[in-house]
Formats: sequence, C-alpha cells, structure tokens
Amino acid sequence: MADQNPMTTRQEASDFPIVVRGLRNAFGDHVIHEDLSLDVRKGEILGVVGGSGTGKSVLMRSIIGLQRPEAGTIEVLGHDMLAPSEAEDIDIRSRWGVLFQGGALFSTLTVGENVEVPLKQFYPDLGDALLHGIARFKVRLSGLDEETALKYPSELSGGMRKRAGLARALALDPELLFLDEPTAGLDPIGAAAFDQLTRELKETLGLTVFLITHDLDTLYAICDRVAVLADRKVIAVGTIPELLALDHPWIQEYFNGPRGRAAEVAQQRGAGNDGTRGDGQNRASRAEIAPQGLDATDARGA
Repeated sequence: MADQNPMTTRQEASDFPIVVRGLRNAFGDHVIHEDLSLDVRKGEILGVVGGSGTGKSVLMRSIIGLQRPEAGTIEVLGHDMLAPSEAEDIDIRSRWGVLFQGGALFSTLTVGENVEVPLKQFYPDLGDALLHGIARFKVRLSGLDEETALKYPSELSGGMRKRAGLARALALDPELLFLDEPTAGLDPIGAAAFDQLTRELKETLGLTVFLITHDLDTLYAICDRVAVLADRKVIAVGTIPELLALDHPWIQEYFNGPRGRAAEVAQQRGAGNDGTRGDGQNRASRAEIAPQGLDATDARGA
C-alpha cells in the first residue's frame, strides 16, 4: 500500500490552520515532546496548558519556526513549516502575530516604533506618514490611548506593556495570533480586561488564537477548547466540561483543585451577568484523547 501523504488538503488547511503530527523536541538527552500531535480549528481560541517543563512555549516556538524539531511535521495555513521556500516563509510569517511573555518590546524604541518594526520588515516601501498612522491605529486597537505610541516601554505599567506587545502582534492584520502567558503578572482586573479584549479581537477580526496560559480564569472565560500537555505529548483536547470527564490525574488535579473550582464558579456567575461565554464552550465536539495523535473515535477503533 502506498504511503499516505502527510500533507493536508486545501480544505483541511482552511478548517485547521495549524496541524502538528508526530512532533519530537529534545535538548540533548532531555526529551520535551515525543509523538505530539495537535489540530487547531479555524476561528477558535485554543488554550494550551500543562505543568512546568511540559514544553508549552517550545511547542509554540516550533510552530512559528523558532525551534526546529527532531522529527514530525508542522503545517501552518497549508504551508510546511519545516521545508518552506523563501517566498512561502515570507508569506506565512506575515500572516501571524506573536505576543511573547512580558511583551518583548525593544526598550530603545517607542511603542509606536515597536509596532512599526514588522511593517517595515514586510512592507519596506510604506511611507512614514502611513507607518505612523497604522501604528497609532494598532495602539488604539489594543486598548491604549493614542498618546501611548510616543512612550517608551520603561514608561509603561506591566499591563500596558502587554497591550503594546499585542499592538505589535496585530500590526500586519494577522490570521493567527499566538499569545504566551498574556495575563501573567497582571492583577485580576487587568487580567480580566485583557481576556475580554482577546475575545473581542478574535470575534471582530476573525482571528484564530493559540493561547498558552496557567490562568484558570482565562481558560473558563474565553477559551473554546483546551489542549493539555503531559507525558511529552498532547494527552487531550476538548472543552473544560469534556476534560473534566476524563480520568487523568493531572487533569483532575488541575481543574478540580481549589483554584479550578473557584474559577468555575466565577465563570458561571459572569456568564449569567454578561453572557460573554454563553454556549461557546459547547461548540466543539467531544474531547479528543490523543496518546498517539488519534482522536477519541480513532482510538476506539484502533
């Protein structure tokens, strides 16, 4: 029998803008990922959780081409990330935005100049007036005052730096948005406001969001599905109610611990007040158990 083509079809690429299969990442003898597989659905906010050292950020860096895996395949928007042509590489990198932990702003540039960096990289012929105008618009889009574009990162609070980093991530009107611990270090009010902004941007701009977080409130408030990293792979993907039905010790400890129960109660109260979640968590199908990169249906038939 001929080998199955590992590349997705155009329709699959449209439905699943991120497809990872059989990923292996290691640093020397220390294996981070082994046979990790994951599908990210178009238009969803996918939360990515796992204990310390499970490789959440390594997974994101592999997807965006900053970490080359030892084995496996990664497709983003239909492009093979491990063997792109120069033209494909330029095209695909202009179609996502990344907010790294802490914002990762250039300290010697103003906020506006930080936002202009990707614009200058991918559109070098843009005039200064247009660059400045786009930067100011993105700053406002991230929830900051226009005057913030003239400030340096050192003049901003932690929450403002996060939003400034988000403005830069949105500079190229991306289809995909990668967020690495966006609410870490923020007070509860600031974290809730950032969650709401993420949800509004996703709905307004039609984004697909890959969101790494430890924040249970964020998971309950805005994530459509959650992917759980443990045992060197994605062990399950589903809505939180679906994950709670699974008998895995880390999942039960994480979501059924005191903080998990408190986050669930807070979400239930919030949904009753403003309806920001509604039935969003129930849109996805049943949880997928993926010990070998299979969904639950395939695993039963294997």
